[in-house]
Amino acid sequence: MTTDRRSFLQSAGLAGIASTLSSVALAEGTPAVEKARTEAPASKHSIRFGVIGLDHAHIYGMTAAMQRGGGQLVAVYGSDAKQIADFRAKFGDVKVARSEDEILQDKSIQLIAGAPIPDQRAPLGVRVMKAGKDYLADKPGITTLDQLAEVRRTVEATGRKFAIMYSERLEVRSAVYAGELIRQGAIGRVIQTVNLAPHRVNAPSRPDWFWDKARFGGILTDIGSHQADQFLYYTNSTQARVVAAQTGNLAHPNYPKFEDFGDMTMTGNGGTGYVRVDWYTPDGLSTWGDGRLFILGTEGYIELRKYINVASGLPGGDHLYIVDRKQARYIDCKEVALPFGPQFVTDIVERTQVAQDQQQALLAAELVLTAQRDATRPILA
Repeated sequence: MTTDRRSFLQSAGLAGIASTLSSVALAEGTPAVEKARTEAPASKHSIRFGVIGLDHAHIYGMTAAMQRGGGQLVAVYGSDAKQIADFRAKFGDVKVARSEDEILQDKSIQLIAGAPIPDQRAPLGVRVMKAGKDYLADKPGITTLDQLAEVRRTVEATGRKFAIMYSERLEVRSAVYAGELIRQGAIGRVIQTVNLAPHRVNAPSRPDWFWDKARFGGILTDIGSHQADQFLYYTNSTQARVVAAQTGNLAHPNYPKFEDFGDMTMTGNGGTGYVRVDWYTPDGLSTWGDGRLFILGTEGYIELRKYINVASGLPGGDHLYIVDRKQARYIDCKEVALPFGPQFVTDIVERTQVAQDQQQALLAAELVLTAQRDATRPILA
C-alpha cells in the first residue's frame, strides 16, 4: 500500500473502521455475525468532467462515482443517439457535445471518463492526456502491448493520470472492506489470491464487437484485468510476472473470434495469484455471476462472495468470511461506503495517488496483456 493511500485512509477516519458484532449465533460451529458500516471520505474538492464513449454500460457507474466524489458532469459525446438518450435519461439534461474535440478543447474540464469499444479506450486516453486532462477508462483500458507502451510514454511526458475503473474491487463493498481488514493486519501478510470470475454471456444483448477478440482484447485482457488488479492490490506487489496462462473458445463455435474461458497464474514481490474467468454463468443463477475471491494470509484467510451466496441463503451480495487465529466470522458488507469517487477527485486536484496507484494500474494491464499474448490452448479445445 502506498504512503499516500495509507495517510488518506487515516485522515478520512477509515483506519479504525468500526463493525458491529451481533450476539446471535446461527448454530453451533457457524461463524459469528457482524455488519460492517463505514462512511465514505468527505468530498474535499469539486471538478468539472466530461464523458466520451458510451459503448459499455459501465459508464453509468463511472459517472456516478465521479459525481459522488464532487464531480460536475458538464458534457457528453457519443456516436449513437440511443446511447446518448439513455445516458441523459439517467444523468439529466447534460450538454451533448458536437464532437470529441469540443470536450477536449474545453479548458474548464479536468477529467474525461470514457467507455468506448475497448480497443478505442487507450487511444482516447492518449488524446485526453495530450489535451492536458486526466482520464478514467472503463476496463479493459488497454487492449495491446503497443497501446500500453504509448500510454506509459504519454503519462510520463504529460504528467496526467490514466486511471482504469477496476470496478470489481473499487466499486464492490466487500472488496473495499477486505482491503481495510488486510491493511489492519487481520490475516497477517497476504501471500496468495485466488479469484474466480464467471460471467453470463447473454448473447442476444451483445453488440458485434463483443464477439471479436481484436476489439475486446481477449478474455484475460477483458475480464482478467479486474482480477490482476486485485492480485496486485491485496498482495501489495509492485513487481509481478505471468507464470502460465491459457485461453479458449470451448462452447461458442458460432463465434470463432470469441473466447469464453481463460485462466492465469501470476507471481509478484508480494505473493502469488491464480485467476479463472469464463462466460459460463448458467441461466439458473439469479445474477450475472458468482464471483468469489479467496485471500490467503500467514495468520488467516478471507473469502468474498461478491454478488450472491448460493450456499447460505443469505440475500444479496457483499458477503465476507474471515477466519483468523481466534474465530471464524461472517461480515455483511452491504453498508460499507465506496471511497473511490472522493479519493479520485482529490487525487486529480492534489496530484496524489490515493484512489489508484498509476504504476499498479498499468502493471495490472501489462500482466493480462502478456498472459493473453502467451496463452496456450486448453487440451480439450
